[in-house]
Amino acid sequence: MTTDTLTIEERSRQRLATIEASLAGRHARERRFRRMGLGAVVTGMGLVLILFISILMRGVPAFWQATFYLDVHFDPEVIQVDEKPVRESGESASAFRERELAWMSRVGLVNWQQIIDEALKAELGEIEARQTRDLRALITSGERHALRDRFIEDPSLLGETVRLKMLASANVDVWLKGNIDRSLPDHQQQLSPQTREWADELSDRGVITNAFSTALFLNTDSRSSLASAGLAGAFMGSLFMMLVVIVLSVPIGVASAIYLEEFAPKNRITDLIEININNLAAVPSIVFGLLGAAIFIGYLGLPLSAPLVGGLVLTLMTLPTIIIATRASLRSIPGSIRQAALGIGASRVQTVFHHVLPLALPGILTGSILGVAQALGETAPLLLIGMNAFVANVPGTPLEQSTALPVQIYLWQGNELRNFFEARTSAAIIVLLGLMLSLNALAIWLRKRFETRW
Repeated sequence: MTTDTLTIEERSRQRLATIEASLAGRHARERRFRRMGLGAVVTGMGLVLILFISILMRGVPAFWQATFYLDVHFDPEVIQVDEKPVRESGESASAFRERELAWMSRVGLVNWQQIIDEALKAELGEIEARQTRDLRALITSGERHALRDRFIEDPSLLGETVRLKMLASANVDVWLKGNIDRSLPDHQQQLSPQTREWADELSDRGVITNAFSTALFLNTDSRSSLASAGLAGAFMGSLFMMLVVIVLSVPIGVASAIYLEEFAPKNRITDLIEININNLAAVPSIVFGLLGAAIFIGYLGLPLSAPLVGGLVLTLMTLPTIIIATRASLRSIPGSIRQAALGIGASRVQTVFHHVLPLALPGILTGSILGVAQALGETAPLLLIGMNAFVANVPGTPLEQSTALPVQIYLWQGNELRNFFEARTSAAIIVLLGLMLSLNALAIWLRKRFETRW
């Protein structure tokens, strides 16, 4: 074997060794990259899981609230009112309404707190007059209004004894759930020693139990009766706002995207429009709040704190997202679809609406719903248009004053009774997350429902 042959074989072995080393390095780098990617996914999912577990652990207990079950006697000696007026023949609606309102006013003057006090005394026995304040600290003050409304709805309760559910006060709820240190001295406790003793006694006897809190969903916010504060007003405000967003942003955003992608000429003007749309998608949401306050409230004179104004502001914020998502869906449709439609004689409009748009519909729906879900969780722009005002009524129209779920969460987390509203804030977050996850699930379902393979 010649020297040249040996040299060629050595070079071949060296080249092979070099190739093998290079492949080994590439494979090692690929394995490291996969491990890093998997680690990033696991880390992200772990952090999200920690967040959800933290919220659930704090919020789920707030769905159950300390509740009294009392035998309430509608004492005629206390409730001294006439029978509820009945409309007489020939009486006008306005005259009857006037008599009815006068009767309701007299019912409102009844000492309903005394009715509740007597029901508590029936469970605790006779108490001294100086202990009345301690007694009234057991049940939230809003229950006397609920008792009045129940009687107005059914005046036949007069003289009857009915077993009713009544919410304990926020401080009693905190005490019984152990959200306050029981070893603290009396001057640091939120309840007097007598009230704490009664609360423990009634809890041991089953008069007070933890019951599912329907008040959280059916009541509006309250500052005088914290235990009965609920999300009904905020929920309806968010619902009205989302209706405005869906009615305005989806048609306008989809139509704008179709025109820009399929019909608009490619020139400097359309390039400028596209750049501005992309820039608007990155603008902080609080800027849209400033814009809404200046234009819709300051210039157009629309009512402050109205869901209509909130919906208009969120529409402006959502439009860029919907336009970008719709254009991306339209671009994903192969050009051969358009060429085939045009080749068989379809017009440009027919090509877009009969062939391209149906294929892009899953992506358009997904982008639109995700944009609406993002708008549902916005807080900053709503604060600037006054939706953080205290509103004690459920709005009946988008023009009435209201708040929204994210704003209600913001208000509750700043309440001074932290050991009660911390859990309630987490419960409101769970409700908001449930709505957002429902919208995301709807987007996934619609995508699967309308998805078409080509």
